[in-house]
Amino acid sequence: MPIDVRTALTAPPRTAGISWTAKDVILYHLGVGAGGSAATDPAELRYTLETRLHVLPGFAAVAGAGSPGVTAALTMPGIDVDLARALHAGQSLTLHRPLPTEGAATTTARIDAVYDKGNAAVLVMRTEAADADGPLWTDEAWVHLRGEGGWGGDRGPSVRPVPETGRPDRTVERTVREDQALLYRLSGDWNPLHADPEFARRAGFDRPVLHGLCTYGMTLKAVVDTLLDGDVTRVRSCATRFTGIVHPGETLRIRMWRGDGEARVAVTAVDRDDAPVLDGMTVAHA
Repeated sequence: MPIDVRTALTAPPRTAGISWTAKDVILYHLGVGAGGSAATDPAELRYTLETRLHVLPGFAAVAGAGSPGVTAALTMPGIDVDLARALHAGQSLTLHRPLPTEGAATTTARIDAVYDKGNAAVLVMRTEAADADGPLWTDEAWVHLRGEGGWGGDRGPSVRPVPETGRPDRTVERTVREDQALLYRLSGDWNPLHADPEFARRAGFDRPVLHGLCTYGMTLKAVVDTLLDGDVTRVRSCATRFTGIVHPGETLRIRMWRGDGEARVAVTAVDRDDAPVLDGMTVAHA
């Protein structure tokens, strides 16, 4: 078995120093659709103009241009799996304070859990970041590894979120540009699944697909802009399951339900009869 569960779970945490500038933040924002067809709109300039810059929370996933959760997890001790077998299954992010427009931090990463789903394995990669002033963020990436289960291990949690049935408080649509995956990958996610047609076919797709974290970032931006008055500092945490792929050029339908200190979100692909893309997404906020 290419996963040595004991080694993966007992290996010392991996630490690294990262840093970023306003240019990195702006590049990420462009990658998740900031500007778009309203480049001079003041509401968009806060994401694209360095003198007005506010940092979207999703930037934490790429800060320092390091490997994102999927590819980073496959480099951890005890893990020896072909990248073509890996898919991003879920993501959670907790912000301990607002992200600065430039900074330096130390990240500490480890495999927090390995689950046996029978025909697949799921890794939970936990990363914590802190700077000189203390903790900045904690994120968890859930990585689905096709064909790597079946050793009789813990299946892990299987609770599915209860789907929303009432009328959403807000619904918006966001179109994914044809070149959006090519732009987003410049923030550090070089997985060829999102750019190379040959690799995408080897991974079981007919063409390259959008990064799950790009869809995540686009959705979180929509929530901030629509429900939180554009105030990025109000976001406390955000978690979701990736339930389907997105192709560049498609349109996302983002449905939002207001709660007490929490927004619930569902995302579907308009072009494919509202096929689910993100499910059970929650954004806790002030």
